[in-house]
Amino acid sequence: MSDTTTNGKEIWFKRRRFGWGWVPCTWQGWAVIAAYIAADVAFALTIDNTSTPREVAFTFMLPVTLLTISLIRFCYAYGEEPRWQWGSDV
Repeated sequence: MSDTTTNGKEIWFKRRRFGWGWVPCTWQGWAVIAAYIAADVAFALTIDNTSTPREVAFTFMLPVTLLTISLIRFCYAYGEEPRWQWGSDV
């Protein structure tokens, strides 16, 4: 069994060693994180000094919120089961 498999399922995100959440452990996981950051930056570039609060909400805040929800769902699907932990398993 390799480091990137759990119960026969290949994982792209490992459970964090301290706290709750995931860390990318394969190139596919890093590619997902890079795509998420690139999309966030692309939406951030649509905002300028003349943007109204309504424009900011619909061209930046809403898409970034939806992207973040999608990233979390993706991590659940391709990652280990998240849980709180403090250090390595004993």
